Amino acid sequence: MGPHPAVAAIRLAVRRALHDVLTDLTDLNSRPAPAPAPRVGRPGRTVGSSAGAAPHDPLPATAPLVLVACSGGADSMALASALAFEAPKLGIRAGGITVDHGLQDGSALRAAEVVTRMTALRLDPVESVAVRVGRDGGPEAAARDARYAALDEAADRLGAVAVLLGHTRDDQAETVLLGLARGSGIRSLSGMAEVSGGPGVRGGRSHRYRRPFLQVDRQTARKACMVQSLAVWDDPHNIDPAYTRSRLRHEGLPALEKALGKGVVEALARTAQLSRDDADALDAWAAEAESGVRDEDGRLECAKLYALPPAVRRRVLRRAVVAAGSPAGSLFARHIEEVDRLITGWRGQGAINLPGRVEAQRQGGRLVIRQG
Repeated sequence: MGPHPAVAAIRLAVRRALHDVLTDLTDLNSRPAPAPAPRVGRPGRTVGSSAGAAPHDPLPATAPLVLVACSGGADSMALASALAFEAPKLGIRAGGITVDHGLQDGSALRAAEVVTRMTALRLDPVESVAVRVGRDGGPEAAARDARYAALDEAADRLGAVAVLLGHTRDDQAETVLLGLARGSGIRSLSGMAEVSGGPGVRGGRSHRYRRPFLQVDRQTARKACMVQSLAVWDDPHNIDPAYTRSRLRHEGLPALEKALGKGVVEALARTAQLSRDDADALDAWAAEAESGVRDEDGRLECAKLYALPPAVRRRVLRRAVVAAGSPAGSLFARHIEEVDRLITGWRGQGAINLPGRVEAQRQGGRLVIRQG
């Protein structure tokens, strides 16, 4: 008899992600992916038992390492169990990292408990990393920045080729709605990418983080934990109405489903993928168009910018502003719209002040973007 359907679904999602990691490694090294490791059971324990890990012989230190970012919640515990089961069969070492944000009483104890649970799943190495959360961008953004910084540091130090994140289809739907509320354009509606951030296995800045569960709903992950008898921790922040995402999860989405019927989450997830495809195409067009709107000295020519389609022109402007030193995370649609008006609504207005002490100014038919 096979595993419960929920367990089968999460394992399949993780298996696909791990195959993608191995494919990237093969492309990088121009050699075959590591041969699958044999599955070896121990007396008195069957492979795929309730703990969710597959017993196996230790893999060599040279085997690629994939980490799971685990908070102890249902989504990330389901992900940890699936990684522990699937990775050894593909010759991949599986480890885990939990981040202690220090935002709640007893957070260090809970982090230690998560370490114990990941160790019980046979993940190795397993670490708890404490961070200090700042204030920039609000509490949710500051916690996210601190978390990713810690994960980047751990992945670099341990030599991990990828880090798996437990974001589900429900998380994706919430992200799309938050982007819609901000009015930040099609890229914001793209939600979270399946592959993003960090150097990863190809050496670029876009292949470290993998999100295998973006097509898996939250209830499936929770069910997988239940049938495997995996203890989970429900973060009280997830039901705290002080947080925007929490209000959206417990009030906004249920109201939409009541008004529009079931299927809202799935529709929003599809919207994210379609928007991402469109945004990627427009970004590629903008990257190609940028060289054609600069003069021999590399300055942006306003007349040539004006001739571009608005969606492409705004992307060229955003690229230029970020290149001048404006932090991408602090740069919103309203900033780019103001810069765009120097091209499309020129009336002699002065310089536009942008995040990162960057300013944009029109001078003699050229757009000058520089740090002040």
